[in-house]
Amino acid sequence: MIGGLLEQRYRVGTLVARGGMSTVYRGVDTRLERTVAIKVMDPRFSADPQFVARFEREARAAAKLHHPGVVQVHDQGVDEDRVYLVMELVEGGTLRDLLNARGKLDVPLALTVIEKVLSPLAAAHRADLVHRDVKPENVLIGRGGTVKVADFGLVRAVSTVGVTSDTMILGTVAYLSPEQVTTGTTDARSDVYSAGVLLYEMLTGTPPYVGDNAISVAYRHVNDEVPAVPDVPAEVAELVRRATRKEAFLRPADAESFLSEVETARAKLGIASVDVPVPVAAAVEQATQHVPAPPSPAEQTLRVEPVRVGAGAPFADPTVPVHRPNPLTPASSGPQGTRAIPRADFLPPANPNAANPNAAAPQPAPARVRPKRPPKKKTPEQQYEEMRARSKRQFITWLSVVVVAAVLIGVTSWWLAIGRTTTVPSLVGQDEAAAIAMVEEASLKQTVRTENSDTVPKGQVLSTDPPAGSKATQGDLVRIVVSAGKPVVPQISPGVEIPVAEREITSVGLKSQLNPAEDAFSDRVPKGKVVTLKPSPGTEVPIGSTVTIVLSKGAQPKPVPSVIGKSKDEAFAELSAAGFEPVEGPEEFSDKVDGGKVIRTDPPAGTNLPPNNRRVTVIVSADSVTVPQVEGKRVKEAKEILEDAGLKVDVQFNDRDQARVVNQSVRAGERVPKDTRITLIAL
Repeated sequence: MIGGLLEQRYRVGTLVARGGMSTVYRGVDTRLERTVAIKVMDPRFSADPQFVARFEREARAAAKLHHPGVVQVHDQGVDEDRVYLVMELVEGGTLRDLLNARGKLDVPLALTVIEKVLSPLAAAHRADLVHRDVKPENVLIGRGGTVKVADFGLVRAVSTVGVTSDTMILGTVAYLSPEQVTTGTTDARSDVYSAGVLLYEMLTGTPPYVGDNAISVAYRHVNDEVPAVPDVPAEVAELVRRATRKEAFLRPADAESFLSEVETARAKLGIASVDVPVPVAAAVEQATQHVPAPPSPAEQTLRVEPVRVGAGAPFADPTVPVHRPNPLTPASSGPQGTRAIPRADFLPPANPNAANPNAAAPQPAPARVRPKRPPKKKTPEQQYEEMRARSKRQFITWLSVVVVAAVLIGVTSWWLAIGRTTTVPSLVGQDEAAAIAMVEEASLKQTVRTENSDTVPKGQVLSTDPPAGSKATQGDLVRIVVSAGKPVVPQISPGVEIPVAEREITSVGLKSQLNPAEDAFSDRVPKGKVVTLKPSPGTEVPIGSTVTIVLSKGAQPKPVPSVIGKSKDEAFAELSAAGFEPVEGPEEFSDKVDGGKVIRTDPPAGTNLPPNNRRVTVIVSADSVTVPQVEGKRVKEAKEILEDAGLKVDVQFNDRDQARVVNQSVRAGERVPKDTRITLIAL
């Protein structure tokens, strides 16, 4: 194949991967000059119309899906005896390569990958298509961490009959759902089961079931519960448990429902999505350097019936010689390979030689040949006695058969009517652990879900279906509803949008409302964002209660504090501590405030300033003097007093030192600017 040209258009390049029924090569579309991936059906299956139809379905099904997570199909065709598919080439590796490199993935990476796998599966399920072969080899990781799902070859419309029948199982045994093994029926919940097994393998590094052969692994899917995932959060382990339930009706209905549960669990745990690393796929160049072995009789040139592909046009004459080339390397038989398993393999052989029909049957020992003697003639009496003895034996035989049949019928009737019947125990009011133990003691199965209750304490059983006292058959399912107590107001991160808070409140069964009267100022939360809830988060409230969403009104305006009468340094310190930017203004005279003290501020005290303008101008009192009392004093003494106070003095009528002051121009006690001139009247 390598170096060949399919239908004079697609040149086959290096080997990329080999599966159970096909081989993938890197190729080039010579017409459009683009790099593609070419999937060629294994020559061992190309003569089988059922497997040829599988390729045709893959092209049609993938062409219907327009989703960035689905590997796009460009073309499909037949070149001689080679049936091939031309697809988008994803540069990178597979999830299998990533698991081989890391062993297992951490929880954030595993949840990110499973979400990127479930998204295209959800698109397929919405189109009534089922993948049926979800496994790490079909999850491609490209450059930039893009994740795509490939090989929709097993996809079929839900309303049509698929490849899997009552006699054949088609798929990868490590990821088969129980119903695929037992009945061959599949729906969207079968893909959910396989996705759950895939999540289990990412978290633990190995599939849940391994065995010496495919049959033993398939049996465990049917009969065993998938083990619990260790060392992961309980919410993540619950995702795996729910997706891998043996009973299909207990799983999420489809990939979209499972994706919603994964997103809810990730949000509850506060785990953010991470980038998916691109794996380094193992080189396969040496695998192509295989020297074909001499052809066996089964690989000689044969004459076969024509195979019809696509719309039914034959690609060969009615009878043509077809040379079946020897495959490069047989596909691995591990759990990763897609296989067709006969359903008859699950039945025990009818006889010891059934498992090996070619084994020679044991030959009986040769009998000794004796000479025949002529029969001896019997008397009528002897013949009569023989008839009586034979009739007696027949009577005893038939009587024994009737007695045994009656006993079997009686035991079977008892077992069906009474022996397998049990009574559903009374579980209401019991603790969850005690209720589960009582159900198991009654030989019944159970499933548990929680529900809020205003009256029943958390952890106690609210109800059961069927109710207590009902008759049930051993192994029937009892659905237990356990009280989760009163709803709890959810935790909300300050600063989230209103719709986010409303979804969180609704998710716990409560109602939300906005009340502008409850809105509050906040220096940290922007205006219009959620500050908190009322009642506060973590509070238990009755079912259906209304929770008020408190919004931010922005930073609270701060009034300018009063610093009148304080020194300039004290005023500056107080304003700065209150979040304002003080600046010094021009001095002014005040007849009420001492010099050097603050007269007023601009803007005045008590003014609310916006957050973007916090400047306050401080006006300080100029130097002032309180006029002393000098009336009745001699002129010389009055001058000294006034001049010592920083005032200037004028004397009228009599300016002699011994004259007495009878009047002063500014009354005593008044405040005047320094160097103010005071006029004295002396006689």
